[in-house]
Amino acid sequence: MIKVAMTSVYVDDVAKAHAFYTGVLGFETRTRVDLGDGTLFVTVGAGGGAQRDLELLLEPGQGPIAEPYRRAVREAGLPAIVFSVTDLRAEYERLRGEGVNFVQEPQEQGPVLTAVLDDTVGNLVQLAQPKD
Repeated sequence: MIKVAMTSVYVDDVAKAHAFYTGVLGFETRTRVDLGDGTLFVTVGAGGGAQRDLELLLEPGQGPIAEPYRRAVREAGLPAIVFSVTDLRAEYERLRGEGVNFVQEPQEQGPVLTAVLDDTVGNLVQLAQPKD
């Protein structure tokens, strides 16, 4: 059986992304290693021990491959990543209370309820909840 173990999201600033993804979104730090010269290797994962085998790598977004990709995705209004939530409306209100900027308020999109936020480090992030 093949499963996803780690995926990346390119960010403007790894330290700032780490603070946002853990302090605001509620992820937990899985790996944080200083590689020297101000370079960090940071992975986060779902809090509370959920999905222990899945990590999100906060990848430096500078460079000839990452920069054009990030710019094109952002300009197209596409989320860089989608996170599932159990109660989107409650999460939306909690995050707005934390000062998070949403570029799309909760709305129904077929079988899911979605909202899109700005992660402060160059990406749009979609939150999704299956409709029951």
